[in-house]
Amino acid sequence: MEAPASTRQLKVARELQRDLAEIIRSRGMAVFGGAMVTVSEVRVSPDLSIAKVYVSVFPSAKQEEVMNTLKVENRSLRGELGRKVAKQLRIVPEIDFYLDTTLDYAEHIDRLLQQ
Repeated sequence: MEAPASTRQLKVARELQRDLAEIIRSRGMAVFGGAMVTVSEVRVSPDLSIAKVYVSVFPSAKQEEVMNTLKVENRSLRGELGRKVAKQLRIVPEIDFYLDTTLDYAEHIDRLLQQ
């Protein structure tokens, strides 16, 4: 079980979420094969060296393609993020992208309830 996040972790996570969302939006949907990519949550390790970034993808059929693109673009995204947070953070955290499947789960539950 993870320890509860500190106030600093939460503040850094919110800032990273905002900045990454802006960076991804600025690159445009074309980079992601026409999919809409949303940064739904960011969790930062206690030493602020690793950021787990959860993204949701619409349409969900494009999830694999988008995750591959994020993996390929990871270094350049981290570089751009570094330029944005350089004044606030000494080190730019490593970014690990994860698929946020809560939307798919909600759709699944909805379908089950309608049966």
